Parts: sequence; structure tokens; C-alpha cells
Amino acid sequence: MDDTLPAALATDLDAAFERLVRSHQDRLYSIALRLLGDPRDAEEVAQDALVRAYRAIAGYESQRVRELHLRPWLATILVNLCRNRARRHRPLLVPLDEGSSTVDPERTPPELRSRDPRGSPHDAALRRDSAREWAALVAALPDRYRTPVVLRHVDGLSYDEMADVLGRPEGTLKAQVHRGLAQLRVAAEQAARRDREEMTA
Repeated sequence: MDDTLPAALATDLDAAFERLVRSHQDRLYSIALRLLGDPRDAEEVAQDALVRAYRAIAGYESQRVRELHLRPWLATILVNLCRNRARRHRPLLVPLDEGSSTVDPERTPPELRSRDPRGSPHDAALRRDSAREWAALVAALPDRYRTPVVLRHVDGLSYDEMADVLGRPEGTLKAQVHRGLAQLRVAAEQAARRDREEMTA
């Protein structure tokens, strides 16, 4: 991430804000998509977060802008907007890799990861199915686990940054991520068992 951006924003907000948008719009959309599940809602919330960020920076003193930690600060704005939006809508099931290149395929569990290195149509279908399955499992997590899991394993925030975003102690967040991943593993195993039973029925 560009460490010179806060200073540039402090010097000339209008000139530097496009850099902020280019640097963060995809990750903000990606987080919102995982938390809300609806691409249209995610796009609106990501745009709203950037508008709010611009207005906030415009009202800050120069020194405060220079001291901003942009990744967690923007994530805080976005998560709050997602919470407000989620109160009105239930998350839909959207594939985790849809509309974003920020998801690391190596994080997909081995039992759902494609083993075809050639990228055949069959391989692409397996990836789509795997992404849909994991999107459904993530969307089904309770919010207290879903948000920390997304911030940690989709956006890659540190626990220290997550503590700033969510206002929770790092130990609590580590426990919530651990429990969320455990729930995902159990749910994935149950889904795989159901699939095997259906195939042999």
C-alpha cells in the first residue's frame, strides 16, 4: 500500500483522492460484497464509503490526515455502512470470487480446491461451484464471526487493525475468527457428506 498517500491527501485532497479511490475501491467493494451478499448493495456502500471518506478528510486538520492509517480507517467506515444496510436486508449468497481479484485461491480448503492445473472448462466449473459453496457458508455465519473472518481472511487486516475497525480487543477477535473458521469447517464437512450421500443414494 502507498505510504505516501496520507501526506498527499493532506497536501492536496482533490489531486490525491483519485489515488485513494484507485487503491481502495476494489477492496472496499470486496469486503462489502462478503458482508452484504448483494453486488448492487456492495457497490452502493463502497461508493458511499468513499464519499464519506472524502468529506471527513476535507474536515480534518492537515496533521490528522497525515496520521491516518487508511486501510483500517476506510474499513471502519465501510463496516458501519454495511451494518446499517444489513439491518434492512438479509445477505444473499454471492460467490467469493465474483467481481474481485483479492481472494486468494490458496485459502480455499484442499477438499474444495481444483486439482486441474490446465484450467480446463471442468476446472473453471469446479472453481465456480467451490466459490458458491464457500460464499453460502460465509453468508450463513453469525455477524459476530462473519465480519472478523472477512476482514482477516479476505481483506488481510492484522488483528491490531481489526481491533481499530471493530472496537473489540484483539483476543476477542482472534477467538471470533477461530470460532468462525471452525464453524466453516464443520459446515463444509456436513455439505460434503450430504453431497456424497446424494451421489450414492
